Amino acid sequence: MIKHDSLSNVLYIDLSKREFYTKERSDIFDKYLGGSGAAIKLLQEECKTNCDPFSPDNPIIFSVGPITGLFPLASKVVAMFKSPLTFNLGESHAGGRSAIAIRSAGYGAIVIKGESETPIYISVEDNDVHFKDGSALWGMRSTYTVGRVLRQSERGSGTRTIMRIGKAGEKLVRYAGLTTETYRHFGRLGLGAVFGSKKLKALVISGRSSIPVKNSKKYKELYDQIYDDATKSAVMRKYHDIGTAVNVSRLNEISALPTYNLQYSKFDAVDNISGEKLAEEYLGRRIACGHCPVACIHIAALRVPYEDEKYFFKTTMIPYDYELIYALGSMLGIGYPNGLLKIIELVEAYGADAMSTGVCMAYATEMFEKGKISEKDTAGLKPKFGNWNTYMKFLKNMIERKNKFYDALANGVEYASKIYGGKEFALAFGGLEMPGYNTGPGGYVGYLIGARHSHLDNAGYDVDQKHKDLSPDALVGKLIAEEEWRQILSSLVVCFFSRGIYKPEIVQDCLAAAGFDLDKDAQLGVAKEILNEKFKFKYREGFSFDKLRLPERIFKVDTLRGKVKKDYIRKCLAVADNYYKQNKK
Repeated sequence: MIKHDSLSNVLYIDLSKREFYTKERSDIFDKYLGGSGAAIKLLQEECKTNCDPFSPDNPIIFSVGPITGLFPLASKVVAMFKSPLTFNLGESHAGGRSAIAIRSAGYGAIVIKGESETPIYISVEDNDVHFKDGSALWGMRSTYTVGRVLRQSERGSGTRTIMRIGKAGEKLVRYAGLTTETYRHFGRLGLGAVFGSKKLKALVISGRSSIPVKNSKKYKELYDQIYDDATKSAVMRKYHDIGTAVNVSRLNEISALPTYNLQYSKFDAVDNISGEKLAEEYLGRRIACGHCPVACIHIAALRVPYEDEKYFFKTTMIPYDYELIYALGSMLGIGYPNGLLKIIELVEAYGADAMSTGVCMAYATEMFEKGKISEKDTAGLKPKFGNWNTYMKFLKNMIERKNKFYDALANGVEYASKIYGGKEFALAFGGLEMPGYNTGPGGYVGYLIGARHSHLDNAGYDVDQKHKDLSPDALVGKLIAEEEWRQILSSLVVCFFSRGIYKPEIVQDCLAAAGFDLDKDAQLGVAKEILNEKFKFKYREGFSFDKLRLPERIFKVDTLRGKVKKDYIRKCLAVADNYYKQNKK
């Protein structure tokens, strides 16, 4: 590969010393492209073995890719860190303007190390870094308020992004997320809590650099081709019109929508919270990430009446998507759209991961209904599936860590179930709370063997819908092959929704425009190496397939592929274990 523009510049920020410097790291970017590939190598370098995720030794790494800012849908940032939720690999992706802001500031990656003694926020303006007092921002409950204050006080020119945590991050809730551009998030695995442990309230980045291309005529032709493919795609049209919430009804129809803490896989009130229902009656805006023509982000406009003023209303703009509707809707038995949107708004304000939050509250509700916890544990609340008003109060207690039980829930459902019981219906895979796809063995095995334990690692839910009765070797082979290829996509970094567009041939042409020479065959080799590097880190930090817990509930509920057999799942884990151990050697 040949050297290109400033992508290989890495900005290192030391919070303890309040110093910064830049290194040219073409050794990493030329070999691993950027995004996930560059980030995992930087994480291996900067994260001390077996460090506490809340210690100064746990770095935060943001990385973008070689086609960021050049082509449509290449608008994601990869964040890597050691997760305080799973105590292993933490990787989260977010859209918005963050990727283009980092690239426009002249960097391919940013590494944040150390820990501030007092609350702080950082402002990066091109090649300068400012360490600013964050005391006035610390304690603000809402991420919305923090964003508004920083938009008014930080006037950086060019493309700007504002990343910030809410009360969940300050309180070190282990599934706290990081909000960027108000409606986008680094949601999973606790990046917001790592920010909180470093007393880092926000990161503001602005940049004005341009990105060169090798052949402007070929670049324009390729750009137009990708743009047309994106805007004319039936899948992208669906996500523009209804958003990912279009999947609510579809998954319910095939018995794949987790409901009442996965006691069921269909929700009888699904029509009230479907994507179609929300679009028809609540849709207020559509928003796109930077350099994306699709605009899949859907924002509901909710009119809330003032208590003491008749006919006066406050209109609140609330983002919604499939994952939020699953976790805070069907999982909690909430079929009242106004109630669902109000809970979503509160989760957004606190800056917590919606999926983990919903799963934790669903677990607690079943614990209460089964008499395993009492009102003493819940501080007088009586959680009940469908009662959204109680969940609003319950959520506040979780974020505030009101007592011992809520404190346990703030550490995740895996941790809480070790103390209070109910492991059989504590829905976590590899320590990460369950995503919203109860499709069958492909989904479950995918969560368990994925590097992040995420549904986005290998799309096992998609395998379930296309194939049945696969042998363990065949299923695991499909999942690993998909996860390997996604290392290329997450190193470029493109939105996974565009995976049908960014095929190997198109990737080769895009990389050529960015100054890279990587043909189709070489791409797969790089992909395999990146995934192996992730598992090297996982093994280094104590990961073992033998230690993975299987929630008994998943063997008792119907799925698209019927009831799943435990023995089958164990055989699949053995196949994956053997594959990665061979590669490790």
